[in-house]
Amino acid sequence: MAYKYVRIAGNRRQTGVALGKLARPLMSTYLEQSLTWDALRPWRGHAFLDELAQQAQQALPGVWEELEGLAEGLRMPIEDVLLWNCRGDLLHSTTDGCTSVALKAADGTRWIAHNEDGDAYLHGRCHLVDVALDDAPGYVSFYYPGSLPGHTFGANRAGLVQTINNLRIRQRHPGVPRMLMARAVLDCATLDEAIARLRELPHSGGFHHTLGAAGDPRLLSAEVAPGEVSIQEIGRRYGHANHMVHADMGGVAQIITDSSRARQNRIEGIVDGWSGGAGSADLLAALHDTEGELPILRTSPDDPDDENTLATAVFEIGESEVTLRVYDRKAKAEIALDVMSDAE
Repeated sequence: MAYKYVRIAGNRRQTGVALGKLARPLMSTYLEQSLTWDALRPWRGHAFLDELAQQAQQALPGVWEELEGLAEGLRMPIEDVLLWNCRGDLLHSTTDGCTSVALKAADGTRWIAHNEDGDAYLHGRCHLVDVALDDAPGYVSFYYPGSLPGHTFGANRAGLVQTINNLRIRQRHPGVPRMLMARAVLDCATLDEAIARLRELPHSGGFHHTLGAAGDPRLLSAEVAPGEVSIQEIGRRYGHANHMVHADMGGVAQIITDSSRARQNRIEGIVDGWSGGAGSADLLAALHDTEGELPILRTSPDDPDDENTLATAVFEIGESEVTLRVYDRKAKAEIALDVMSDAE
């Protein structure tokens, strides 16, 4: 199995502590081999990091409490855990990739699917966490060691689904760190609440959010950057890689890697060819596509962005249920969850 499934319950600090304890045996070795951590260390003690901390504490006190618990569980200074969770706000490029795809069926069923691409070292070393919170819906999310859940793929008990794609923004701006923002979205009960959160809070970094919810016919594509938020309703089918493609975000400076460009072109070509009978098998096949030198499914040890596909998620969204299936690279379902009923 490419990850371990773990249930966690408690208040904000308690769940953060539990997440930290999960990652503690691996964390020092993980950071030692990470080029991203090497690039981050010069930011220790920087005034800009202090500003990000202040913005986060003010805007998202509950999520900040989880971060403090995470640091406690990891037995790391809160300053270093914050630094790690602000990597995409401080660095123009990190090893967090991903491809997302979405589809609406004629019968009203909606799907969101996602390749979680990250540091190849993490393959087989991550978790799928099922978190029950005292003051929020609770959620299921893929969990990178030492990173707050939410910036990968996840869904909450209210039926809100979110997948995240890294955007490589060329500017830094004081605001709420993007990974804390993504975690906060999983506390929202509806799509409208999630949209309001993305529009109203100041952003430090950039992410692409694919959003859906049980009982809501909409699927949404949200590109978020400092000072700019673009939210578009998805028609019947959609694909997104790791750079902004919304027309009204054209003025935001970004880095487009060769891999992201190739995957965006390929996923658009695949979804454009889907017939009216397309379904979950087509989404999985798209995300496990290996055509080209820089394919959607990323397994090469020489990947130019230093990323490999760690897991593939397919969410089926109905009127009153969300089903999550997670697959390994061989397209074998490893786990299936009815997210809203808390039943494996």
